[in-house]
Amino acid sequence: MIREILINKWFKFITVGTLYTLWVIWLGNFWWLIGLGIIFDIYITEKVHWAFWKKKNPPDGKQTKVVEWVDAIIFAVIAATFIRMFFIEAYTIPTSSMEKSLLVGDYLFVSKVAYGPKTPNTPISFPFVHNTMPLTRTTKSYAEWIKRPYNRLKGFGDIKNNDVVVFHFPEGDTVALFLQNQSYYQLERTYGRERIWNDTRNFGDVVARPVDKRENYIKRCIGIPGDVIEIVRGQVMVNGQSQKPFEGIQHNYVVRTNGTSINPRALDRLNIAEDDRTVFSSERYVFPLTSENAEKLKEFANVSGVEKLEEQPGEWDPHVFPQDKNFPWNVDNFGPLTIPAKGETVQLSMDNLPLYQRIVQVYENNELEVKDNTIYINGEPATSYTFEMDYYWMMGDNRHNSADSRMWGFVPEDHVVGKASFIWLSLDKDKSLLQKIRLKRMFRFIR
Repeated sequence: MIREILINKWFKFITVGTLYTLWVIWLGNFWWLIGLGIIFDIYITEKVHWAFWKKKNPPDGKQTKVVEWVDAIIFAVIAATFIRMFFIEAYTIPTSSMEKSLLVGDYLFVSKVAYGPKTPNTPISFPFVHNTMPLTRTTKSYAEWIKRPYNRLKGFGDIKNNDVVVFHFPEGDTVALFLQNQSYYQLERTYGRERIWNDTRNFGDVVARPVDKRENYIKRCIGIPGDVIEIVRGQVMVNGQSQKPFEGIQHNYVVRTNGTSINPRALDRLNIAEDDRTVFSSERYVFPLTSENAEKLKEFANVSGVEKLEEQPGEWDPHVFPQDKNFPWNVDNFGPLTIPAKGETVQLSMDNLPLYQRIVQVYENNELEVKDNTIYINGEPATSYTFEMDYYWMMGDNRHNSADSRMWGFVPEDHVVGKASFIWLSLDKDKSLLQKIRLKRMFRFIR
């Protein structure tokens, strides 16, 4: 009886049609309800041969093995693409910017329903790749014939302070193709615009990318819209309160010895990766360390001193946002700065324009000019600006080894991909064979 119900064509149509209708309601675009007609034909009327790669009603009732494989592959690609687009996406930690919270070689699942999935800005793209075709350095994996505006579906909640978030790189709108993982704007400040555009041998072509095809980054959300963030001698302050300490945060330390080298195996036990070991001599090292590891190193018999590296207040770092001498900030001393919130209005002046220029011009697509010390937005004089999106402040837990909001400023809401939720595999690149697998990190939720 149950089997007869399950194979009944009306039961199949009602089940699939209900799920499809719920998805359309979630999507919020009711034009997609046209798809119910296709579902009705597939299960009930069968007038159109939708699976054109299969023989319709073969004599023996069976398809060839090749057709069965094609059928299975098409289903798998469609199902996986749907899941990746709306529910979860796999992500790998490529750099040490989040150590020791997340390690190089951690394989994650990123929840898109946590904050609500974005619908694609460029829906026509090669499946399962991000922005570059496999086995190539520069070939686009997407077409821009169709471009869609930003739209985010309902999710389970909003971004909260200290969430670990995956997002599209805010400065990734322009890319030098041979240096895709580096900020074009930092390259321009270092080498000059003319050299980057003319030296294609070293930099490659310079191209623009839509929001959803910019490189993916992962950081911890330090500030949400409306928060006031400040960094005082390396200590992050949010709304006047010190950020709650957590286990994985690191800073760079100078470690001095009595002249004898530190045993590499001892550093292995402290989980200090080989790439993080800067050795100046047998007497002087620089390591990124948690406060716990710093205390452990002090107990080594040959260690004479462990001192945190720290930039001094007022020492301007021209690479630090907003790259303006009127804001003499550095990675250890920054702000105070209020994170823009949707609908909030800020007074604009020549003094604070560097903080908001990229928001107005790039993220929210306005024409901005300055003539005779007067700011013009879309051709009209402007003394204030109302933000159209929420913004966030993202920082790496490896404080002195992270390119983050301190370098490129605010992260717009339309760049947010999802919440890093679960580690399903972790491989140590410094080890070999079965030793590469970090069993203790597998199948763990991310905090």
